[in-house]
Amino acid sequence: MSIRRDRYEIRFSGEGGQGVILGGAILAEAAILHEGRFAVQSPQYGSRVRGGPTKVDVIISDLPILFPRATKIDFFLALAQMSYNKYANGLADDAVLLIDANLVPNVNENGRYVHRLPIVEIAKVELGNEVLSSSVALGAVIALTGIVRPDAAWKAIEARVPAKVKELNRKAFERGLKAGESLKG
Repeated sequence: MSIRRDRYEIRFSGEGGQGVILGGAILAEAAILHEGRFAVQSPQYGSRVRGGPTKVDVIISDLPILFPRATKIDFFLALAQMSYNKYANGLADDAVLLIDANLVPNVNENGRYVHRLPIVEIAKVELGNEVLSSSVALGAVIALTGIVRPDAAWKAIEARVPAKVKELNRKAFERGLKAGESLKG
């Protein structure tokens, strides 16, 4: 699926500390800084610093964005059941979902296509650090949507991560790309 429309809305959701807010910011920056497109992001934090539900809505468009609030989510990422339950509203009828296969067992598909991937497990077990979940997820989202080029997303990630963990984040991002590609098949 390659996305090219004048307005595409993506929602990342998870628990505080999983990096979904950062992932949304990176996606918006990739679109603006490295693809010359328009983008806005609207984060929403829970009342708890860690563990509470969080989300970020990202709108990417080839045209100026006149209304910066998401109204019909085209793609929904959920890394925790609590955040899925709270933020699975406002999805387009043909929305595509990417959920953590281990952490979001209960999904109301409503005829939508749901991709299941053990994102946090990949980061924690394969790559050795749960913090890498956002890079894995971002790679999978890019592979599934084509909303920005992988090199544009990587440039945005690279600008945000400390030099000492750059290579680890590259590995996580590439693992996510590979996993996302395998889900498309």
